[in-house]
Amino acid sequence: MTAAASPLDIAKQFLKAMEALDYDAGLKFVAANVEYANPPPIGTVRGPAGIRAVLEPFFAPTLENEFRILREAVNGQVVILERLDRHKLADKWVELPVTGVFEIHDGLITYWRDYFDAATIMSQWPSA
Repeated sequence: MTAAASPLDIAKQFLKAMEALDYDAGLKFVAANVEYANPPPIGTVRGPAGIRAVLEPFFAPTLENEFRILREAVNGQVVILERLDRHKLADKWVELPVTGVFEIHDGLITYWRDYFDAATIMSQWPSA
């Protein structure tokens, strides 16, 4: 997270850390007031603690993650990444098409919204 890092680099570095479930490393790329939005029923949370509160329990059953970036677009501080998120569970791989929108200001992610079909992932995910 250097001053020379582009918004695209920051978004990709963030996803790489999150792919490895390294929340401490990943959350260093987000601003204290970051807004993270997902489709219902997940909704919107704020701050690094909010992101961790959503993702850490959700990814608890994963043995491995792979976030394949399929397409990318950048317009100034806005980065759009079309991805195929793959999650290895104990008995199978689960795949979810996702498009993430990031806004990066002063080297930190201030806004992150993922667009995906929640029913697609929930129908394949283990029950809590």
